[in-house]
Amino acid sequence: MYHPPERIKFKPDPGPWPTGQQAAESLLFTPVRLGPVELEQRTWVPAMVPWRATDEGYVTPEILDWYERLASGRPGGLVVEATGIREIPSGPLLRIGDDRFIPGLSELVEAVRRGSNGHTRLFIQVIDFLRIRRRPTAERFFREYLAITDRHHDALGAPGLSDEQLRERLLAMSEEQIEAVLTPRELENLRIGYRERVTDMHLRHIRELPEKLPGLFASAAVRARQAGFDGVELHFAHAYTMASFMSALNDREDGYGGAQHHRARLPLEVFRAVRSAVGEDFAVGCRYLADECVPGGSGETDGVYFGTAFARAGMDFLSLSRGGKFDDAKQPKVGWAAYPYTGPSGYECMPSYISDAAGPFGRNLEAVRGIRRAIRDAGQATPVVAAGGIHGFQQAESILRAGAADLIGAARQSLADPDWFLKMRLGRGNEVRTCEYTNYCEGLDTKHKQVTCKLWDRLDLDEPGVRLSRDGKRRLTAPAWR
Repeated sequence: MYHPPERIKFKPDPGPWPTGQQAAESLLFTPVRLGPVELEQRTWVPAMVPWRATDEGYVTPEILDWYERLASGRPGGLVVEATGIREIPSGPLLRIGDDRFIPGLSELVEAVRRGSNGHTRLFIQVIDFLRIRRRPTAERFFREYLAITDRHHDALGAPGLSDEQLRERLLAMSEEQIEAVLTPRELENLRIGYRERVTDMHLRHIRELPEKLPGLFASAAVRARQAGFDGVELHFAHAYTMASFMSALNDREDGYGGAQHHRARLPLEVFRAVRSAVGEDFAVGCRYLADECVPGGSGETDGVYFGTAFARAGMDFLSLSRGGKFDDAKQPKVGWAAYPYTGPSGYECMPSYISDAAGPFGRNLEAVRGIRRAIRDAGQATPVVAAGGIHGFQQAESILRAGAADLIGAARQSLADPDWFLKMRLGRGNEVRTCEYTNYCEGLDTKHKQVTCKLWDRLDLDEPGVRLSRDGKRRLTAPAWR
């Protein structure tokens, strides 16, 4: 994982917890409307991927336990993990690209209703991603993956060699010699692993994405509605397809890249297709980046542009994140795939307690404040979700009262203590288990292991009914609050 060079250690500081009366008088625990859906309070659990689905994308008992436990803290809104809209292999990640997934997703909805006693509104984050391969061995890359062209023969000065002979010669070369022969993209495929980009216009299925994606997202949203969700969150953030279309690095020349209005075109077409498919009485919002945090990528000016465009188009809410890109990810080990949260932009997305002077708490807030202000200046009232290291009542309440955001999202803190919103509301904040921001959970996520929290995953392992991780060493949900 990336660590900033300053390496200043910060301690979580939730501050004083409210009494029951103070909580009752707060903005945090007042209702907020997201289009057709009203939340009882302005508390929000963003999407987290727990790696508990089957490899085919089906809901499992472990998934049901995970979301029922999160719901037991009765947040105003809870977003189900990034859920794939296509049949691209993705490991144990939920999918919604076919009607066969609806029964399991309906069970998930029922689990959340049961866990929250009907108090939590439930959304599902729908995502598209492009193909990515694990980093290959040099032998496999040169013998199977590299497409030999005349350019390779010319670079080696060996026009008489067969392709197979040339592959063997390449395999015997030093790193420096290989760098003189391969293109930058071929070197990346060797050293990091192949991944598709939205700018790979030589690939027909990439060229056709603007034609295909609106319908795929719309069909997924219809299935979400059939399964009983209250709304969908369109995943326009981080390293994935829609965020890549929005990126300033997208230089497609087909009207879907380049200038801001071209980069906003496909996201708006996706939204309109979804809205048309599900109607006005089903909430539709999105999660996108206030700042990509990579050289040449989209910055806060782009974040303002997209936010006002989405608000004017009629999105019901906007949830803001930052960073988390493939562009600066660390080189993976051979046999592993690149992970978009290992570089500097990944750190911006999930900063830890070891940080630079900016610190890990509320790192995205100024950008969120600027986007919300621009949306209000444009005459729109679209609710904005702020997240990123928020772990105390005073911090959350001050954000709302300052007009920096309309809802407070907390992922890692909700993982550490699913009941923390409820404890605050009841005036029992002194019982909150506070996240330490060590990113233990992120380390598990990086390896596609079932995500847990080190503050509770070794507690009461012999408790009746406890489900354990695949290695039998960790519990998969936090102990019940009694």
